[in-house]
Amino acid sequence: MGEPRSVLIAGCGYVGARLGTLLAARGDVAIGLRRNPGTLPDGITAVKADLCAPASLDAIPTGITDVVITTAPGGGDDERYRQAYVEGPQNLLSFLRGRGDPVKRVLLTTSTGVYAQTGGDWVDERSPTEPTHFSGKRMLEGEAVIAAGEFESVAVRLAGIYGPGRTRLIDRVKSGEARTPRQSLWTNRIHRDDCAGLLEALLDLDAPPRVVIGVDQEPAELDDVQRFLAAELSVAVPPAQEPPKLEQTAEGSKKESQGRRPRSNKRCSNALALALGYRFRFPTYREGYRAMLAAEGHGR
Repeated sequence: MGEPRSVLIAGCGYVGARLGTLLAARGDVAIGLRRNPGTLPDGITAVKADLCAPASLDAIPTGITDVVITTAPGGGDDERYRQAYVEGPQNLLSFLRGRGDPVKRVLLTTSTGVYAQTGGDWVDERSPTEPTHFSGKRMLEGEAVIAAGEFESVAVRLAGIYGPGRTRLIDRVKSGEARTPRQSLWTNRIHRDDCAGLLEALLDLDAPPRVVIGVDQEPAELDDVQRFLAAELSVAVPPAQEPPKLEQTAEGSKKESQGRRPRSNKRCSNALALALGYRFRFPTYREGYRAMLAAEGHGR
């Protein structure tokens, strides 16, 4: 694998900390940048900095060879997304370029939310990206930022991330709060460990593609996932969802309540990740959730 690398993980949180642990275990220098570093896992060098406060970036050690940006918006509004995916990456890459760090590659994690398909379509890296919600638009803008830079770049579009500590769906099924959707919806997910493993693999490739989708091998309808969890937990299958509540409009008519973004209903392909040689530790939600249930004392 050559000389140890100095990898800066910006926004070193749920996925980034796991990646840092993998890199440190093989002898690379893993640097975790966060606004509030707190306690990062052993082997990761903590750096307190804010990508939207350029003066704070002086705290980053010199000699960075690779960058992985895994920042998440601190809220659900457009400005937070702009800061996380556009302003922050711009500031960081400008700083490293100006300082002369020998950066070879930049990875940016975004989301399959850049795809607006809602009819159960299969989606891959060549599919149109025409998001209607500001979150998807800002993530695409961030992808354009790293692609326009002088460093080699990869945008990694992750699906819903689950894993240790993220037990909301398990808890809802176990407590009886979960409901079977009135309309069957395709969902996509990836275990935290495979997020980190895929990022590690993309750092190692000689010539990675510019965009890679990070999902497991089996898109699944939400009701199937909930039925599986109910069986593993030996609890009742979630009952059917009640009809939507109607809200009064200014004109006096009624309409179905609307969420802030369109409901996702697409099937994302991981064929490219597999073709690049990555092998998933948790190929489907079954392996992933079974490992979680065993580790956290749920299940039979």
